[in-house]
Amino acid sequence: MVESDVARVTFSTEGAVVKSWILKKFVDEKGQPLDIVNDSACSTLGFPMSLGVPDPELAKKLNTALYVATPAGATLAAPAKLEFRFSDGRVQVRKALSFSAGYDVLVEVSAFDGQRHLPVEVAWPGGFGDHSLPPERAMFADHAVYQAAGVEKLRVESLTPSFLGRIFSSEPTPANGRIDIPGPLSLAGLEDRYFAGIFFPGSADQAFRIGRLPWTPPDWKGKESERPKPLTAWLRSDASKPLAFRLFVGPKDLDVLRAMDPPLDHLVDYGWFSFVARPLFIGMRYLHDHWTHNFGWSIVLLTIFINLALFPIKLKQIRSAQEMQRISPLVKSIQDKYKGYKINDPRKQKMNQEMMKLYQEHHINPLSGCLPMLIQLPFLYGFYKVLDLSIELRHAPWIWWVRDLSARDPYYILPVVMTVTMFLMQKITPVATADPAQQRMFMLMPLFMGFMFLKFASGLVLYWLTGNVIGIGQQLLINRFIPKPAPVTAPGRGNAKKE
Repeated sequence: MVESDVARVTFSTEGAVVKSWILKKFVDEKGQPLDIVNDSACSTLGFPMSLGVPDPELAKKLNTALYVATPAGATLAAPAKLEFRFSDGRVQVRKALSFSAGYDVLVEVSAFDGQRHLPVEVAWPGGFGDHSLPPERAMFADHAVYQAAGVEKLRVESLTPSFLGRIFSSEPTPANGRIDIPGPLSLAGLEDRYFAGIFFPGSADQAFRIGRLPWTPPDWKGKESERPKPLTAWLRSDASKPLAFRLFVGPKDLDVLRAMDPPLDHLVDYGWFSFVARPLFIGMRYLHDHWTHNFGWSIVLLTIFINLALFPIKLKQIRSAQEMQRISPLVKSIQDKYKGYKINDPRKQKMNQEMMKLYQEHHINPLSGCLPMLIQLPFLYGFYKVLDLSIELRHAPWIWWVRDLSARDPYYILPVVMTVTMFLMQKITPVATADPAQQRMFMLMPLFMGFMFLKFASGLVLYWLTGNVIGIGQQLLINRFIPKPAPVTAPGRGNAKKE
């Protein structure tokens, strides 16, 4: 066993494999120390650091043989070096691992048959990460990542068909369920939402292979087609020489990832709106570290700041809606004038021209009311990515029943309250349209949003709920201190004369 401040790694002399790799600063979904080795799956598929050679029978023998460990029978305190050796008089195998005080390990593996070194590969079977996740979350939790040497783009493979791919079988299936990625590679490995196991190849000839291997859990009672297939990774070289590489096994914490050489912070990908998500994360962590010491209250404070900053835009939206409401009788009059025509009738174009002329006369931009919502979308998506990917939010509590801001509300209290606040805001906010059908659609929007948010992270629902509460307060002030303009009287109604 090798132990540091951040990890505790247990080996077996049978096969010289890793039986347990516990990240000491984290717990799993059941509150137990987080072991990123899936013991149940690995008992069938093989354990991390399993050895592969061209002869399958020899590989099987080497992975079940008893090795001599140096030093023997001791718990080593990192930084430390641990070495395993095996010889049957014909083949000599050596595995040497040098542990740092952090999350990375230098590894060298060799198999010598008396005349030459055999090409070897090292496997990490059984998936990677938090294996206590429920099945519906675990199915899409793990991915393989790799990056070619000299290329900045990180590639991600899951080998799990998407929803549409499963229905239409439109996604290609790799041969034998595996994908081979040739070198030279700057990095390759496995990850889940919050943790990563990354190989840094030691030479340009080293290649990477990923695949999903079928495995039957001990208590499995499901369909054969739904049987779990944990992701497995292999690092190999076809050259006749030892396989040397560096291995990182740790959290996807930005501070930890940036400290690696080369940096690994691009493993946390906030997507298209990273220019919003990263400042949101920095601001939220600053509020947590210096003010609140609670990520839930940090989300609340950050939401308040965002809404105060956006208030001038919201005020413009309200005034635009009031102006639209003021001229709604004129709009309705024009719509009634042309309601007898079909939508593809050329005379409908005349109605649109009259509407635009009306907006110009009253200095109204009918699209200005959409601007605040469009501005909100990057913030919503940014918060979604921050809550989904930032390990700091994993198992982070807020108050009472909300014990994990990265998971859904177990009692649906936040989504229900959020829906109620959306209804209240609809009631007190002026509606820009006089069309009853559109007004009914707006009233259904809170139900749609509430249903959609049921399974979202409770931190994301908290952000939206806080924004609603602030919006209600702002709207009440606007309604009190900014008088509504008097509506314009519509002229006499009548249908346009058909030609």
